[in-house]
Amino acid sequence: MTEKSSEMSDGELIEKNLAQLRLKPNLQGYDGLRRTFKWGDAEELVDWFPDGQINSVYNVIDRHALGERKDKAALIYDDGNGNVQKITFLEMYRETNKFANVLVKLGIKRQDRVFVFLQRSKELYVSFLGTIKAGAIASPMFPAFGPDAIRDRLLDSGAVALVTSSELAKRVYPIKEQLPDLKHIIVVDDADANAGEVSYQVEMESSAEDFETVPMDPEEYQFMLYTSGTTGKPKGVVHAHKGIVQQTLTSKWVLDLHDEDVYWCTADLGWVTGVVYGCLGPWSCGVTQVGLGGRFDPDLWYRSIQNHKVTVWYTAPTAVRMLMAKGDDLPAKYDLSSLRALYSVGEPLNPEGVKWALEVFDNKPFHDTWWQTETGSILITNFPEMPIKPGSMGKPLPGIEAEIVDEEGNVLPQGEEGNLVIRPGWPSMMREIWKNESKYNEYMRNGWYYTGDTAMIDDDGYFWYVGRADDVIKTSGERVGPFEVESALIEHDAVAEAGVIGKPDQLRGNIIKAFIVLTPGHAESEELKKDIQKFVKSRLAGHAYPREIDVVKTLPKTRSGKIMRRLLRAKELGLPIGDTSTLED
Repeated sequence: MTEKSSEMSDGELIEKNLAQLRLKPNLQGYDGLRRTFKWGDAEELVDWFPDGQINSVYNVIDRHALGERKDKAALIYDDGNGNVQKITFLEMYRETNKFANVLVKLGIKRQDRVFVFLQRSKELYVSFLGTIKAGAIASPMFPAFGPDAIRDRLLDSGAVALVTSSELAKRVYPIKEQLPDLKHIIVVDDADANAGEVSYQVEMESSAEDFETVPMDPEEYQFMLYTSGTTGKPKGVVHAHKGIVQQTLTSKWVLDLHDEDVYWCTADLGWVTGVVYGCLGPWSCGVTQVGLGGRFDPDLWYRSIQNHKVTVWYTAPTAVRMLMAKGDDLPAKYDLSSLRALYSVGEPLNPEGVKWALEVFDNKPFHDTWWQTETGSILITNFPEMPIKPGSMGKPLPGIEAEIVDEEGNVLPQGEEGNLVIRPGWPSMMREIWKNESKYNEYMRNGWYYTGDTAMIDDDGYFWYVGRADDVIKTSGERVGPFEVESALIEHDAVAEAGVIGKPDQLRGNIIKAFIVLTPGHAESEELKKDIQKFVKSRLAGHAYPREIDVVKTLPKTRSGKIMRRLLRAKELGLPIGDTSTLED
């Protein structure tokens, strides 16, 4: 029997005065669109070749470069050290053409796998998009990956080429002999490439600026990304060119991008958000994007918003919490008035982060968005025209059928907690797990795509995240979502970040254990822990507070900002930790 969730956010509503918004939202009349929208309507947002063929990069770059946006800045690349490059759509078109010609010269064929292993740079975007333009499959990797993570991905995919830098290439050399399919290493910053390697600089200088973008069947693949699980090797999630339809639509309807916007997505291209919303979707809409190098630094981030006059900002809850921990005085030193819309992704954004933004960014809340590497674009979200319930995932995109079901696939009543599922068939849905049909089939049951998340729907149709299916804690006969406890914890002044797990207990089945990072100025003490426990109990329920609290310096997180609760659990219980290749360094 499915039980009701024991807690939910207090449901405070952040109302919006649409007349006072700087720009009229692209999506209006949500309820009507839910009834009438068909995916064929969205196909009109992109350009097609004859016979129903398409190439995502023709939409992302070419159509703007060959039209009235040719001299518009596509990319403002800031290396974080004061060096700024502005690259127009026409320049990006020529550069991606040249790189596509380099690949053709090397003998790279349609649907060959080309991996990109670079720090954020102009070359990162050019090589990623040039690969797709040539009809090959592009796969970016986090620049923090070590040899084992690199080998797993290149070996499993049968990658024939790798684009990297002379510094990062040093991590490839120890495992190169284990990669029989890898024929080409293209080095971007070394004109005198090592024997057997290809100099990006030399080849690009002699490469032609003209290239006929390869028309692709909509179901042919454009990019693949490897995502980690609890056990086993990382799995290759593959996306088709047709995904650009939904990636364009969601950039327009959810991120609400307008032609005059300057947009900044903080995600690295090694993460699906960096690919879809730091590259493909926004450029398909023809907006100017900011790319920022360097590591996280609050001053640098605020200064970048100020200097580049960022209007729409998409970031991760971890970054929001880190900014919150630095206090409200820091953002007050910068002119952030250009901002008009804020978005969050990676894991649910705690209500405290949504409310904090109202105070710091002139009454502009963060809009949380829900999606996965496997879904290929945003599916459930807080839309610009809608009121926000802090802590809620929002509502499904028109064209998306989302429900809460039990293990047999039966739809549960509103207010009951269960499996979050999506009806398959949306354009950006993954097409396969590379060479692993059985793994793909695990997602598909009872006519649904099982997301692996548990959630509930309230009386107003808003979705609420409870946790990963294997994260939900049953204590004293009650089900508790770790996210709810974490949200309550970080409302305490002393708590900057929190991760919560269930710990086996003979009496209660499980107890709730919290791992917390303290805010500056607070020191660990038993008195503080008791105060935190009392604070959480007063906000949630008598059974839903952490009976154990450990103070830690950092929490294990993926590079996308998700707290890796399974690592906390594994360390606490002495279990195997599984794949850690996406762990933040």
